[in-house]
Amino acid sequence: MYQLENVLRDYAWGSTTAIAALLGRPESGRPEAELWIGAHSGSPSVAHVPEDGTDTPLDALISRDPEHFLGADSVARFGPRLPFLAKVLAAAEPLSLQVHPSLEQARAGFARENDAGLPADAANRNYRDDNHKPEMIFALTPFEALCGFRPAAATRRILEHLVQSFGAARIPVPVVLSGLLEDLSGGGDGEGGDSEALQRAFRRLITGGEDVAEATSHVVSLLKSGAPLASYQAELSTVVNLDSKYPGDPGVLISLLLNRISLQPGEAVYLPAGNVHAYLHGLGVEVMASSDNVLRGGLTPKFVDVPELLRTIDFKPVAVPMLDAERTVLDQELFRPPFEEFQLQRIELSPEDGPVPLAQSGAAVVIVVSGAVYLDSPKGDLELGRGGSAFLPAAEAPVNVHLAAGSTEPALAFAVTTGL
Repeated sequence: MYQLENVLRDYAWGSTTAIAALLGRPESGRPEAELWIGAHSGSPSVAHVPEDGTDTPLDALISRDPEHFLGADSVARFGPRLPFLAKVLAAAEPLSLQVHPSLEQARAGFARENDAGLPADAANRNYRDDNHKPEMIFALTPFEALCGFRPAAATRRILEHLVQSFGAARIPVPVVLSGLLEDLSGGGDGEGGDSEALQRAFRRLITGGEDVAEATSHVVSLLKSGAPLASYQAELSTVVNLDSKYPGDPGVLISLLLNRISLQPGEAVYLPAGNVHAYLHGLGVEVMASSDNVLRGGLTPKFVDVPELLRTIDFKPVAVPMLDAERTVLDQELFRPPFEEFQLQRIELSPEDGPVPLAQSGAAVVIVVSGAVYLDSPKGDLELGRGGSAFLPAAEAPVNVHLAAGSTEPALAFAVTTGL
């Protein structure tokens, strides 16, 4: 078992305090957005190798003997790389509106951009690697997000409320708003949803330029003037908040097409390829296939490739894809999304509890967010305090997780392994 040092990403939307407070470490004084725990080449964790006392990037360590570190089944399915990436994510500001490609889209797009000679770090590059990026987020605090398209009828009701509010204020209704109502009033896929209608509305907003910016300004001014929010408090307040940070951005009104969700601590949601989403605020444990492929659709100063974005989005409306915990006969609490690359285990230990078996299929990573634990297997043991993390090779299994000896306080840890 290998203790890890992990890389902090200081994106501007990150919290300056949340990750430090969670893990009991000093604040850096900069935004701390994501702590990466894994072997992605962009920011691999560094493993302390007790055999020779060296510190080695985790991807380089795994490459020494992929079957030992990952397991034969994982190598056969995903190749000689760790198939998942875990993060602690702390959003103080909204992230960009974004979508992730399917595996086929990622492979084709990565090859296409390589053939075009785009540098790996080019600002106008969509595909940083050849992998897809399904993901999940487990909320550690109240967590706010936009996630997938709501049914067209639900958005129409919000837009109709806005139109009535413009009328009550004796202000002309913006043409874009009237157009959206038309877009959402027909077409669709029958019982399966309103994909065509939602695609028309999304296309109008993402390509509308100054007309959309002007309409957004009128809507926000109306809401700030005291127009009633009715039963749409969360959705319309989100419009005002997003516009304060990205004035006139198409993502501000696009947010009205999406499910507005509030996760409570302990709740989780998963995001398949094609799901348009944006994390707005909160602290959580995020797990994904090991990829950095993001196509942005607004709420960002970064590159937005509209044609590629439209090819990538799944416009079918969806219920919020909540992910309930499963409790195994071994008393393991597992979150298992419908992806083979990963699953998440929540491990809570009190002084009166016995050990919990680690759910491990292939390699695993563990991070402790409160208290202290020790991991033991037939081959060795390792103690981790608050903020500590470790990489567990497939060959180390089976592993049990205990409360650290002498601990009088409970501990909470998270473990990630494959979903095979």
